[in-house]
Amino acid sequence: MQFAVLDTFSKWVSHTRVSNAIIESPWIWPASETLHFIGLAMLLGTVALLDLRMLGFARSLDLRGLHRLTRWGIAGFVINTVTGGIFFVAAPFQYIHNVVFQLKLLAMLLAGINALVFEFRILPNMEDIGPGGDAPAAAKFTAAFSLVLWLCVMFFGRMLPFLGESF
Repeated sequence: MQFAVLDTFSKWVSHTRVSNAIIESPWIWPASETLHFIGLAMLLGTVALLDLRMLGFARSLDLRGLHRLTRWGIAGFVINTVTGGIFFVAAPFQYIHNVVFQLKLLAMLLAGINALVFEFRILPNMEDIGPGGDAPAAAKFTAAFSLVLWLCVMFFGRMLPFLGESF
């Protein structure tokens, strides 16, 4: 039943005018790939910098200042969500039953939950940490988990065309 619904949805999406426009255009897919890479750089550049600081690297940097950069990471995530949607609409059957794609989505979901836990449970208790200060153990755990999850997202995203069903 579940796969029948996914297959029906994928078949419908693949026959839309938007899907056909993406496939037939010589520039939409390459432009989306470029924007996807830029969004990834924005997201991981800011998140990794903050995570590494919490893990004890570059202690001279202010945690609060680095945290303000995460709005650029959010913008990168939005860019990647839009461009990822374009990829899906163009070729839904490449993704819908692909275990690697499902693992990528799972890693993204866990990274999002981890970010929310950090933002609303851990960060409010870090007001007094300035340059040179050490992050608490909970912050270090969420930082390490974040790095691992975003590396998994990158790995699974890159491996989508290669591993696919064989994974």
